[in-house]
Amino acid sequence: MKPFYEDIGSKKGNQSFLAYQLDVPLFEFKWHYHPEYELTLIIEGSGKRLVGDSHENFGPGDLVLIGPSMPHTWVSDPMEKDCSAIVIQFPTAFINAFLSLPEFKKLAELLDLSARGLYFPGKPALWKALCRLPALPGPEKIVQLLSILEQLSQQQPLILASQNFIPVTGGENETRINKVCRYVQRNIDRKIGLDEVAGLVNLSEAAFCKFFRRATGKTFSDYVNDVRISRACALLTGSDQPVGAIAYSCGFENLAYFNRVFLKKKSINPKAFRQNFFRFNSTQVAGKPVE
Repeated sequence: MKPFYEDIGSKKGNQSFLAYQLDVPLFEFKWHYHPEYELTLIIEGSGKRLVGDSHENFGPGDLVLIGPSMPHTWVSDPMEKDCSAIVIQFPTAFINAFLSLPEFKKLAELLDLSARGLYFPGKPALWKALCRLPALPGPEKIVQLLSILEQLSQQQPLILASQNFIPVTGGENETRINKVCRYVQRNIDRKIGLDEVAGLVNLSEAAFCKFFRRATGKTFSDYVNDVRISRACALLTGSDQPVGAIAYSCGFENLAYFNRVFLKKKSINPKAFRQNFFRFNSTQVAGKPVE
């Protein structure tokens, strides 16, 4: 099965990298790839972890580092519910800024190895740091990530995908998708017409809709709403703007529709989302692996 391209860039906004806790009823099969590195710690849930041609069981405490363009997914066991993970996704341009320093030689070697996916068995000392990372302020978050990666570079991980597995390589379609994603991110505060994005990549509207869904696994309108909601979440947790003002600044033309889309995407309304975030941040709640 051909993996879907996942756009990470539009989700991180003005942050250097993305770090968040993912709480879902279950981990669904979503065979995908992206140009960013990904470090994932499973807090709750068990099932199958697929990285390239590696198919293995996973459970709480499962810690994996995946290099750019390596297809991957986690799939919950049928009876699982209330799954949770810490996910950190960082671009090559961000991490490369540090790799020229001699102190990060081992880290550079680790990231080279991660092209095939790496599993770190039994590293409870790092779980607490990983669980706290998403709630840290910007500079501290960067320092914490570098510290975690440096500690991992001193370990002996297990390589997941075989040498024969070839990661996804960028082509014309990926170039087109990146162009569209960047355009959406720059213009997310207004209505974005299907005709303008189709013209951006020299396709008819009908051809563009088919192309976009085939490449990303979702409709263009659903993708735009994902970006809008992601931006709204950042504003809800990073500013004191009223919910209505945030809705309009993220391109929603009426508050009722914003609330409906937010509830669908996050299973919670915007006001409760904001309250939960600050409650979590004030108590520094950690995940189960660190108990």
